[in-house]
Amino acid sequence: MTKPLLTKDPYNVIITGVGGQGNVMASRVLARMLVRTGYRVTIGETFGMSQRGGSVMSHIRVSGSAVWSPQIPKGRADLIVAIEPVEALRVLADYGNPAVKVLVNFRPIYPVGVITGEALYPAQEKIREAVTSLSALSVFLDATDEAIKLGNPILGNIVMIGAVAGLGVLPVDQTVFDSVVREGMPDARVEANLRAFALGVAAVKNTTKEGGR
Repeated sequence: MTKPLLTKDPYNVIITGVGGQGNVMASRVLARMLVRTGYRVTIGETFGMSQRGGSVMSHIRVSGSAVWSPQIPKGRADLIVAIEPVEALRVLADYGNPAVKVLVNFRPIYPVGVITGEALYPAQEKIREAVTSLSALSVFLDATDEAIKLGNPILGNIVMIGAVAGLGVLPVDQTVFDSVVREGMPDARVEANLRAFALGVAAVKNTTKEGGR
């Protein structure tokens, strides 16, 4: 069986969020899907403050033939998956370029400084405008809201991985996810994860169909 071709080799993905959102799990799931499809994958992770709420960023480099260093060079991301909206801006500042595509979960998590009134969190429309201006394609999703409907807000991370599949930039789909999730998770969690993934696929397809930039 011949594996599908990457649109670029290596294809560089950054998954970013804050502690407690399941960022690292999302990167591992996507990596396992790509390995299952026949690709060589390296992962590098960086963490901000170690406690819940600090920035977390995973670099995923995907290749059909070579093993690349785990750190994506500055300005060389192909896809940014932001589970928290302000983190999308942080990553775009360092790793963005005119061709980058961005998926954003639009549910904010306010840092302590915002909660205490010592700092301001950017307005959603300002975030949308900035991300849109800095990317070739940007899609904004309500992944956390969809996950809450499934009974667990942390499933927003799997909704976002489904959105990656729906975007069609990487050779992953529901079938591959099904095999990975059944292999790596307790049976009691499988159905909710399958539903979360399917919601992400549908959400990104509907958003782009409706003209989301």
